[in-house]
Amino acid sequence: MELSGLLRGFGIALKNPDNPFFYNDRNVAGLAGVGRLMLDASTGERLSFEAHAVVSYIPGTLQSAGSRFTTQLGVERSDIVDWGFDSQQAHFLFDRLNMQYASDRLNVKLGRQPINLAATFFFTPNDFFAPFAAQAFFRAYKPGVDAVRADVQWGALSQLSLISVLGYERDALSDTGWSNRPDAARTSYLARVSSVFGDFEWAVIGGVVRKDWMLGGDFQGELFEWLGVRGEGRVSFPDAPLQSSFGELALSLEHRWESSLTLRMEQLYHGSGATSEDGYSTVLSHGSVQVSYLARHYTALGASYEITPLLNADMTAIRNWVDDSSLLALYAVYSLSDESELALNANIPLGDKPVGPAIQSEFGLFPLSFNVEARLYF
Repeated sequence: MELSGLLRGFGIALKNPDNPFFYNDRNVAGLAGVGRLMLDASTGERLSFEAHAVVSYIPGTLQSAGSRFTTQLGVERSDIVDWGFDSQQAHFLFDRLNMQYASDRLNVKLGRQPINLAATFFFTPNDFFAPFAAQAFFRAYKPGVDAVRADVQWGALSQLSLISVLGYERDALSDTGWSNRPDAARTSYLARVSSVFGDFEWAVIGGVVRKDWMLGGDFQGELFEWLGVRGEGRVSFPDAPLQSSFGELALSLEHRWESSLTLRMEQLYHGSGATSEDGYSTVLSHGSVQVSYLARHYTALGASYEITPLLNADMTAIRNWVDDSSLLALYAVYSLSDESELALNANIPLGDKPVGPAIQSEFGLFPLSFNVEARLYF
């Protein structure tokens, strides 16, 4: 049995565009905190258990970021192990709660767990369940969803994965925005087959995700023992009137030098995105829970470098080619000790600001934000 934890304290400041239609407040600032207690236990060689209990306090102004239209929806999962207090500003929940059976050829995990199907880093069209934003830097704990997953090894380098993730109806009165009763119509069923050929891993994935059928795949490997190449994509067939099938594709190139400098470039074709700013409202109206991207074409450039053994710096720049807006995300983390670190993060949007209800550019909607975070591991 192993017990560990993480405490995180934040100071956040936001400056929204000067637009009363979209924002209640132009300047938003506040303090927040999150604690995570993690239990990993096993009995014998095959059966193990995992539980992550999380307590958080995030003021309502920070949750909405001053926006008039931000909803308080959390990750789509049951609220039966999520309790909200102080007008939903404080929460106690189980982010992971699962058991796993592992043998030489079969792994089965049942319960709340993270499901990560991404091959690329910034844009992840095949990662359907609580994906990270492209500009997110701290990715240690992917949120868990209520699922069962079985991985079958039929060879040293080949695997079949069968995944089912419960879906839920929206419930405005619950602590998370979701009901605690599963909705069979929104339950997802996926199969993924992967194997290695040459210097690349190749995979095919198919199934139904929240009513929508999809078929796709991914690959990842290295060319010339120097250039990392990754890709993933899919074709989706929406179960909704007036919506036709569309494709999603992300391609990535990356390299890490001996100096620790790492460069990564990714290109996204977002088939359901708009080809002009006039189409953004249509994209938003078709979004099921949240819309990650509004436009059709994006590029992301990332760089990371170890300045000293104690100080690391990261940068991500995202370009929307439809409206020529950009988002620059800067990040630095300094190791204070073996068990603590200090992180600084800034997001700088570049683009035309909204005029009344008219969206002039996607990243022009974003706030200028600064965040300082202290982390303590125990």
